[in-house]
Amino acid sequence: MTKITFASDGHDAAGGILAVPVLAHRVLPPVPQALDLACGGALSRLVAAGRFTGAAGEIVETAAPQGLEARRLVLLGLGEAAALDGHGWERIGGALAAALAGSGEEGVRLVLDPPGDAALGGPGALCRLALGFVLRGYRDDRFRSKRTDGDEGSPASLTLVSACAEEAGRLWQDDLSHVAAGVMLARDLFGEPANTLYPESFVARLAPLADLGIDIEVLGPERLAELKMNAMLAVAEGSAREARLVVLRWNGAPDPETPPIAFVGKGVTFDSGGISIKLAKGMEEMKGDMAGAAAVAGAMRALAGRRAPVNAVGVLGLVENMPSGTAMRPGDILTTMAGWTIEIIDTDSEGRLVLADALWFTHKTFAPAAMIDLATLTYDVMAALGLVFTGLFATDDKLAGDLMTASGVSGEKLWRLPLDEAFEENLGSDIADLRHFGPDDEEADASHAAQLLSRFAGGRPWAHLDIAGKEMAYDDKPLCPKGPTGVGVRLLDQFARCHDAQRD
Repeated sequence: MTKITFASDGHDAAGGILAVPVLAHRVLPPVPQALDLACGGALSRLVAAGRFTGAAGEIVETAAPQGLEARRLVLLGLGEAAALDGHGWERIGGALAAALAGSGEEGVRLVLDPPGDAALGGPGALCRLALGFVLRGYRDDRFRSKRTDGDEGSPASLTLVSACAEEAGRLWQDDLSHVAAGVMLARDLFGEPANTLYPESFVARLAPLADLGIDIEVLGPERLAELKMNAMLAVAEGSAREARLVVLRWNGAPDPETPPIAFVGKGVTFDSGGISIKLAKGMEEMKGDMAGAAAVAGAMRALAGRRAPVNAVGVLGLVENMPSGTAMRPGDILTTMAGWTIEIIDTDSEGRLVLADALWFTHKTFAPAAMIDLATLTYDVMAALGLVFTGLFATDDKLAGDLMTASGVSGEKLWRLPLDEAFEENLGSDIADLRHFGPDDEEADASHAAQLLSRFAGGRPWAHLDIAGKEMAYDDKPLCPKGPTGVGVRLLDQFARCHDAQRD
């Protein structure tokens, strides 16, 4: 992760690139005005020349004028101060990181005292800019033997030089750096191929969370069989990789007996479709069918790192869905942990089976105040909401409202979709309690899947987030380069903040 530091004196900051902010209409803020004097007015002449206007995210890069302690100079447009809320600052940081990607420079210095009339000012503004820089500057070079041509490497550090550096440094260190680390963890997990990331190795990747105070419990196939989690086990039957259920517990609330909030993640480390095998085209992307579990792991990392005053449980259902002589078949009937029997229609609709048992386990074991599951569950939600919104289904209006509030603050967009008794009727089976897939002539698979899962919440406040299509950026985004997004981490972290505020 990019190193972020704060300094009150630019002379103490390392980095060959000096970034100077410019407000809309080519207005230099006070600190850059002092730099302008140091270089004999060269900054103001650069700002006045050409088409640069100081619009938000606008970038001009040039050799640093004489008198500035830098090799290269970046003019960074801030836009209108009134528009600089938290999201605005994040996008500014993201724009700076994108402009310097592959530049080969080790470090960047940004001299910035947030404008007094900004929508968000002070230390919070600096930290949100830093967060945007880290998120957009993400790189995953773990599986390259060498850099690609023209890529000299991205900056490893950003130093923000400001009068409020000390307070901003504390805020970053105690809070937002851990949110960033949670997103990085989720992205790293998503980006790892299925030959190195499978249920057992996924568990190993989580071991460092114990150092943050997270209690980690791992349930193997024998224990899952004792608990009668037959739906989850059936998904793993075709694979040489055994299933694992991971429980991550963070107890940060003042009262350790406070009912926890629970996050449940689908963790299919590779989804071939099983006997109902997928088409070859695009199947390589199915290494990412564990994005829900990655998001839960990242969110728990964020909560523990910032010492969130909440009790939280993260439950990860980890399996691999493969075809073989031992794989489950269409037409099989499984008995879930809840006792209901399910007729299998399509083995490529395996995520709802994993979540059914994981949700019931969470409900029975922890009696949570609320449960939220995340899964790359259906293609239908992408048809409805594209690559922009995550589909939200909920049995509780207050929980749905809290998630929508968290969505607005975090920037991870949600759109509520329906549950309905008619969907329940379509899940009727002639030979079992339920069929796990709606009739072909009814479609609405996202709603049918959510309706099925709602049964396994045990009547507790429950929400389902279908993140299919949002777990991967297919081109560069303001806060994410092409690749894994870590979607869900910031949303769940913000939801936990809302939950904590309501408890108080």
